[in-house]
Amino acid sequence: MSEAQDKPAEGRKIPAPAVTIESKPFWDAAEQGKFLIKRCNACGEPHWYPRALCPFCFSDDTVWEESPGEGVIYTYSTMHRSPTGPYAIGYVTLNEGPAVLTNFVDCDLTKLAIGQKVKVKFQATEGGPPVPVFSPV
Repeated sequence: MSEAQDKPAEGRKIPAPAVTIESKPFWDAAEQGKFLIKRCNACGEPHWYPRALCPFCFSDDTVWEESPGEGVIYTYSTMHRSPTGPYAIGYVTLNEGPAVLTNFVDCDLTKLAIGQKVKVKFQATEGGPPVPVFSPV
């Protein structure tokens, strides 16, 4: 593998997310650099992706909660065949418990590891709000 293949993609564009009535508070907070998750008042479980109904007990008594956006890599995959160069995607298990599907940025892709500590950042999108991405701590 060449040295160029080991470097993260520079300038890889991420499409704008779909903003719905349910998710709008999340995207508004993302524009301010805040990472929100939902917590159910009925069963107490935090969940991701933010939605009105709790995926555990189906209660509609859920509230927004700011998360520090810290966790560990649960799994990941490095994509080598890309016009913009290699990039990595995977799941992060937040310290609160939920798993987040994400991109990994600002790192040496060859040094990513399951169990590695990561923290949220926000990356600009093409014509929409910034999206959460994660980088090693």
